[in-house]
Amino acid sequence: MSEAKPGQRPVLLIVEDDPGLQAQLKWAYEDFDVVIAGDQSSALALLRSEEPAVVTLDLGLPPDPDGTSEGFAVLDRIMALRPETKVIVASGHGARESALKAIEKGAYDFYQKPVDIDALGLIVRRALHLSRIESENRNLANRATTDNKVLGRMITAAPEMIKVARTIERVANTNVSVMLLGASGTGKELLARGLHDASSRAGGSFVAINCAAIPENLLESELFGHEKGAFTGAVKTTEGKIELASGGTLFLDEVGDIPLQLQVKLLRFLQERTIERIGGRRSIEVDTRIVCATHQNLELMITDGRFREDLYYRLAEIVVRIPGLAERPGDATLLAKTFLNRFAAEMNPSVKGLAPDALAAIDSWSWPGNVRELENRVKRAVIMADGKLVSAADLDLPGSAQEGPSPLNLKTAREATDRKVIRHALARSDGNISSTARLLGISRPTLYDLLKTYDLQN
Repeated sequence: MSEAKPGQRPVLLIVEDDPGLQAQLKWAYEDFDVVIAGDQSSALALLRSEEPAVVTLDLGLPPDPDGTSEGFAVLDRIMALRPETKVIVASGHGARESALKAIEKGAYDFYQKPVDIDALGLIVRRALHLSRIESENRNLANRATTDNKVLGRMITAAPEMIKVARTIERVANTNVSVMLLGASGTGKELLARGLHDASSRAGGSFVAINCAAIPENLLESELFGHEKGAFTGAVKTTEGKIELASGGTLFLDEVGDIPLQLQVKLLRFLQERTIERIGGRRSIEVDTRIVCATHQNLELMITDGRFREDLYYRLAEIVVRIPGLAERPGDATLLAKTFLNRFAAEMNPSVKGLAPDALAAIDSWSWPGNVRELENRVKRAVIMADGKLVSAADLDLPGSAQEGPSPLNLKTAREATDRKVIRHALARSDGNISSTARLLGISRPTLYDLLKTYDLQN
């Protein structure tokens, strides 16, 4: 919605084909900038050019002035183009059935003809007031999302993840090898990209390879490249990922899946900073920084003889452990809102937010698949949702989840609970202090004191 500047009147679009009623309605709304359309094409043109906050729509439009088909067609187009617009529908045809159908299609309200100017005026002003509140909430949500970004890409408000991001920022401009340890779906590649972007190598390439997704007999060629004729099918000389990332960063995902024989060759590269392509006879100097990740226990793999200890210490000059989503209070809600806004804009603009039962289910679920699971559930829910709000059922989540063991010390238990509840409230309120205080049932000064006491201020 286009925001009216101070002193500027809000735009009201009246879609009505009766010239007498057009004039009457325009006269009644002197505090609005009134624009009038008499048919579908002119209504949609004005919708695009004027971006009205509120529309009054007569269902009886040409070429079906005695019916409702054209009016409902206009309503469908408005909801598709600008779903945030408050549409007030008018009709004298089958009022009850038309009202139910209009509300189902996304109309804000319905009134029956003949028009009562005063009653309609009250509905229009109420719709404008709600439109302004929703616009302010969207702006606050957008600002909250921006404020909660770290490393330029990752959205979080959890101190656990902010600490991870700060560690990565500190080592970004060094050339040390970094190992990211975390469960599947925690955002290891996103953090690796953030490290690259924050480094002096940002102008170079960021190249990623999933070592678990490539067969052993092809992985060496993928990493080191090959010369023409090195093996059957090698019809041309091909650079490997290490060489392609020269001057930039190579991200080795699932590094624990590299076979032992190839680990030796990778170790030699890390020691000498040169490579030899398969079938090649010359050493090629390569300036590539290595960032790797795994969800496996490499120390146990070393004990079992499945991973070289000397390679581990070359790759793990800096180790960063990434907490799972369940260990980041408030982040699930924050990320769910971000994903919902993105997917709704792409696939289902009628979806506006998360229902209370969905928020409760998101807070209580253990998220074994971490951020990737959350993203997939929200995407599916946006596609499948019938109403404006995504429900727990749309997310395919139960209403509650089992809680882990609580600390027996009462003071420790209360502090842990306070921190968790405050983080969830902050996430639900998009970081707005007044809204968070209302949710918690406390005053703003009390909330500020709690934020300071529990060190929850970013």
